[in-house]
Amino acid sequence: MVPDFKPEPLTDLTVESNRTAMRHAIDRVRTRLGARHDLRIGGEAVATPDRILSINPCEPSQVVGEVAKGREAHAERALLAALEAFRSWSRTAPEDRARIILRGAAMLRRRKLELAAVEVFEVSKSWAEADADVAEAIDFLEFYGREMLRYADRQPLTRIPGEDNELYYIPLGVCAVIPPWNFPLAILAGMTSAAIVAGNTVVLKPASTSPVIGALFCEAMEDAGLPAGVLNFCPGGGVEVGEFLVKHPQTRLIAFTGSKEVGLRIHELAARHAPGQRWIKRTILEMGGKDAIVVDAGVNVEEAADGVVASAFGFQGQKCSACSRLIAHEDIYRPLLDAIVARTDALQQGPVVMPQNTVGAVIDASAFKKILEYVEIGKTEGRLVAGGGRLEGADGYFVRPTVVADVDPRARLSQEEIFGPVLACTKARTFEEAVDIANDTEFGLTGAAYSRSRARLEHARRELHVGNLYLNRKCTGALVGVHPFGGFNLSGTDSKAGGRDYLALFTQAKVVSERL
Repeated sequence: MVPDFKPEPLTDLTVESNRTAMRHAIDRVRTRLGARHDLRIGGEAVATPDRILSINPCEPSQVVGEVAKGREAHAERALLAALEAFRSWSRTAPEDRARIILRGAAMLRRRKLELAAVEVFEVSKSWAEADADVAEAIDFLEFYGREMLRYADRQPLTRIPGEDNELYYIPLGVCAVIPPWNFPLAILAGMTSAAIVAGNTVVLKPASTSPVIGALFCEAMEDAGLPAGVLNFCPGGGVEVGEFLVKHPQTRLIAFTGSKEVGLRIHELAARHAPGQRWIKRTILEMGGKDAIVVDAGVNVEEAADGVVASAFGFQGQKCSACSRLIAHEDIYRPLLDAIVARTDALQQGPVVMPQNTVGAVIDASAFKKILEYVEIGKTEGRLVAGGGRLEGADGYFVRPTVVADVDPRARLSQEEIFGPVLACTKARTFEEAVDIANDTEFGLTGAAYSRSRARLEHARRELHVGNLYLNRKCTGALVGVHPFGGFNLSGTDSKAGGRDYLALFTQAKVVSERL
């Protein structure tokens, strides 16, 4: 009997023994920086002459790891290995598949601090953010393992005399999993484990800025007993490997999390029928956001400011759920803005190997350049009140948490996804107008509303058009099983990761009727 799902507890990093354990994990990982990781195809390690260098964003001269770079031929080989493994894995009992996924969760749990330490180096997550990402990865495996047991149960149908009718959820085939770098273990593990536990096989192409944590996940799943070929690790270029997998006639479905532009490209390519393809490919797309927190007059300014700053600048604003817009009632706008600026100025930024630094570097030089360009745009579209450039004296890709006031709702800073620590602040005459402004983008992922009025909260509940709406709390921090996650409009297919509907996306329902 598998116990009921409960979210993995976060490590209490205020406890000195836990802080000491995390320091030791960071020290152990430091001794292994620069290690080489091969492709894994059909259960075999495959070395390549080309390598992807994973770089520490806080210290760009530091190589976190060297990962084999796959080419089109490797992607083809990985896909064929997955296709071959599908023949037996798809016929493996759901209970046995779930057991392996649950063992995988145990493997991650045993290495929890080590994996978090890798994220500190590889993507510049603070200690708390890295710990939460690993906990979420564990949650996905634990949740989807249990969900597969539920999906495998006898499904409720209307019974009629003279027939025995059954509905089964059966797997689809080979799944190309293309995860992002910002939740380099959680989202990767979630999409991959959902595909696998449902009976599909996977070719995993990790983000090129976070391939080391992907290699370690595949290692953990092998240790859990996953058969050869069920999970194939094939890092490589987005066009050469990613698009090849998306277009291949033997790819049955694509699970992707990333930018709107790439997601739409995948959707377009997947819709084209390739010679020899015998199905309509399924896409599960989780894309961007331009998320807003709406604040009504009369709320507790300190609580609202805490929620906005945590949502805007956690992990340097590099979350699709991050608050990139504050829309506040004119009666509270000024005191709220002052409180936000005070909190923003107090944030400690620097190399995240140091526990006091809660704001690290952005992911790479390209992101650094793009975000700084948006900061300059913000200076022309509004009034700079906090931050406003790079962190002086730092070698890494550090952008100071930036707040721009008095931004027009249609300005670029209010409409375009920046994916960095930049907050655009806008004043509204009424709460209803603030909700309308919040809705006025092409995205619809997360949002939040603070109010003491039940009527206004209910107005937000009805009218704020986002997939995940939070009332009187921050707009980040969705928990598996608690807040199924996915967005509307150009934020994606609203797949609701971590929810009871999610595994259905990786299966197809088959009905068998037998006359008695």
